[in-house]
Amino acid sequence: MTPKQTPIWAAALLALSGPALAQSEIATGANATGISIINERLNDVEDAAQDDFSRSADAARFANPNLRQGLFGSVAMTYAGRSGNAENQDFSLAGRLSYNQGQFAQSLGLLLEYGESDSGGTDTKDAYAIYDGQYYFDDNFYAFALGRLTVDGLAGDPEDDSDEAIADQAGRLKRDAFLGFGPGYRVLGSDQTTWRLQAGLGLRYTKAVNVSTAGDIGFESNTEAGYIVSSRFFHRISDTVFLTNDTDYLTSDTNDTATNEFGLNFKVTDSLSTRVSYRSEYVSDRAIRTDNTLGLSLVYGF
Repeated sequence: MTPKQTPIWAAALLALSGPALAQSEIATGANATGISIINERLNDVEDAAQDDFSRSADAARFANPNLRQGLFGSVAMTYAGRSGNAENQDFSLAGRLSYNQGQFAQSLGLLLEYGESDSGGTDTKDAYAIYDGQYYFDDNFYAFALGRLTVDGLAGDPEDDSDEAIADQAGRLKRDAFLGFGPGYRVLGSDQTTWRLQAGLGLRYTKAVNVSTAGDIGFESNTEAGYIVSSRFFHRISDTVFLTNDTDYLTSDTNDTATNEFGLNFKVTDSLSTRVSYRSEYVSDRAIRTDNTLGLSLVYGF
């Protein structure tokens, strides 16, 4: 059986996440009464809105961003061991390493995740790595490179010998690696209007679990090439209003994908900001090929 492969560009950059840290207690007794859980959800909404604004005001739109020079990084670890009604544990180790020297900026991210279920068996055994690099020849012309590696330590290793457990392994990716690179050029670069174009070639390697009709587990490797063209446009209408339009077109042997997001940002007052966005996504091999999303973000401080 040949597993269905996901698009080459579907996960060019992987968002890394692990077990949640304990809630921050905003008042004595807040954890026990459930207040801290709601407070965390409040923080999630605030963070999502702030992230929406931050993406639209990306410093890389304008020129080579003024980055911190030299070698620096961070490491974080979380562990949770539970007993009582649940008998399980989770462990995560994450690290980021950046090195910026002159016109060359690069970063490396690593994540290890391990977990055991109530039955004592391993239910998570994953490793991730991402790479991001840019070299700025001048304020207008640059080159980029992106890399990603995902390893699923449990792919091909069913939790038991049942037909259901073996069938669930079909198509699961043991390894999933991506490498993309290409040039970028800033067509316009004034304080009022910026527009940059970027094009690249990408290679994706996958090693997927293949389950035969007899229930035997094997692996099938696949290497696929794809291409991406991107546009990022920014225009400041006034000191309080600016618009953005981000477009990506991705093509490979698997399918074609196109996305476009138009956004309008308003700074109503020093304490009130609003962003309205409209996003369209087209995927050639879906039954309904186009999805549209209208978004509204508002931040008010007092």
